[in-house]
Amino acid sequence: MRFIALIVVAAASFALYVRVAPSDPARWHVSTGDAGNRDFAGAAIRTIPADPGAMTRLDRIIRATPRTTRLAGSPEEGMVTYITRSRFWGFPDYTTIEARPGAIVIHGRLRFGSSDMGVNRARVSCWITALEAGEGRA
Repeated sequence: MRFIALIVVAAASFALYVRVAPSDPARWHVSTGDAGNRDFAGAAIRTIPADPGAMTRLDRIIRATPRTTRLAGSPEEGMVTYITRSRFWGFPDYTTIEARPGAIVIHGRLRFGSSDMGVNRARVSCWITALEAGEGRA
């Protein structure tokens, strides 16, 4: 019985930690350093062509995503980082969008674990589809 109680306490402690662990902008609000389209076990990078208003429109789309908040930056600064939390556990994923000449680089990545089972790739793809469909216009 003590073993089960220990497991429950450990799971509850972990769940609390992932929800309240601080998000340091110095660690997460950083440039990808490169562009392209790449997938990793816990991340996705996409580079899309963009007109001058695309950053602002993409910012609106991202901020409308459930459980998503802005961590640092702004479209006017040319780089913004967001935190999107999973529904049940509250795991944070970080996404940085960065303006480049004629393009936007989008980098979504997890914080905890080694695989996100394609969640960041799917989320970034959804945002790109919404932007291409003209969503996010004021």
